[in-house]
Amino acid sequence: MSWLQALVLGLVQGLTEFLPISSSAHLRITSTLFFGNDAGASFTAVIQLGTEVAVLIYFAKDIGRFIAAWFRGLFSAAARKEKDYRLAWYVIIGSVPISVLGYLLKDEIRTSARNLWITATMLVVFGLLLGLADHLAKHERDELRMKDAIGMGLAQALALIPGVSRSGGTLTAGLFLGLTRESAARYSFLLAIPAVFGAGLFSIPDVLERSGEGVQASVPQMIVATILAFVVGYATIAWLLKYVSKHSYSAFVWYRLMLGLVLMGLLSMGLLQPI
Repeated sequence: MSWLQALVLGLVQGLTEFLPISSSAHLRITSTLFFGNDAGASFTAVIQLGTEVAVLIYFAKDIGRFIAAWFRGLFSAAARKEKDYRLAWYVIIGSVPISVLGYLLKDEIRTSARNLWITATMLVVFGLLLGLADHLAKHERDELRMKDAIGMGLAQALALIPGVSRSGGTLTAGLFLGLTRESAARYSFLLAIPAVFGAGLFSIPDVLERSGEGVQASVPQMIVATILAFVVGYATIAWLLKYVSKHSYSAFVWYRLMLGLVLMGLLSMGLLQPI
């Protein structure tokens, strides 16, 4: 991997991880279209650690409260009635589907699931679903329930397929379940922490193996790309939370549709190879 490619992919990761437009799809498309290769699912998983560190820092006070409440609840019946205790369990429960499926389907995720025809189709289909959810949603609830954790957790698992979008899938599910845009977005950020950290740490040995899938990045390149993803990702979190408090997701829906259709056109004309 060239230094330019590592820097560009780190920037793309930071910009797209928290937007409902699929960071994995953008990394796959950018790498193939501008650099003629696929950086690989393992490289993607590792640099996502940077954006998740951004979540940890941005929501540090909230996360600290949730962890403290969870431990209190293990030993106190009264503490189990706390909102933060329930939310901590919701994050744990919502992380189970993507953790289990990610482990069971890891080979398919790194190979056949990265077909650009699949990516293009998922961009269009889940763009339409996001638009439908945003249009029909009641946006009436701020507080999460168990059904929200399960529904958004299952939706997050679909993001193992590039093009679905982890944030897009969870936001779509949250909106269909009646959550406000901002509440769905905040839970989406928190829900990603266990799964993304697990996938990233699990993938480090693979990306360091010189015979692994995808073009090979050096250790310094991975570190710099991850740091860049962290810096840009932190700014993106702040912007998105402010944006969704006043706007719908329609701009992201139209962007997904256009990107998916353009990608289909490039594949049809043979200007891009699907694998």
